[in-house]
Amino acid sequence: MDEDLKMEKDMIASVHYTGTLKDGEQFDSSEGRDPLTFLVGHMQMIPGFEEEMIDAKVGESRTFTLTPDRAYGQRDESGIIEIPREQFPEEMELEVGMTLVADMENGPAPFNILEVNDTIVKADFNHKLAGESLTFTVEIVELRKASEEELAHGHAHGPGGHHH
Repeated sequence: MDEDLKMEKDMIASVHYTGTLKDGEQFDSSEGRDPLTFLVGHMQMIPGFEEEMIDAKVGESRTFTLTPDRAYGQRDESGIIEIPREQFPEEMELEVGMTLVADMENGPAPFNILEVNDTIVKADFNHKLAGESLTFTVEIVELRKASEEELAHGHAHGPGGHHH
């Protein structure tokens, strides 16, 4: 273990984190799961998350709050679209608050149902954390330099790696 490693671009960082909204509600946490592992500096994480953790060492814990522009962006009213009900399978149950995925031209896009009636489904394509200030507590569990292969692929390999 190189004790002097600090989190910086092109490193693989493993972190435990808890994310809370400004009312204290937890929206995400790695507690009880494997740490989150990501390749630093390659747009895998929201921008502010990496900025706030740069130079952190193994065992170091930081708490920071990201305004929406450094997290998932502001809500965009143009992201709310009314989709004709007949575009959905008839037997499909549609309820307000459900998250579904639409096949859009540039790939799958998740949306939240805001309203449903017999003719339209009001869909919100904004990220569900858009417009929110997010507070993260992040502890660095492990740091290592990325291998050539990992850099070539632009993501971490290994246990619990997410394949996109």
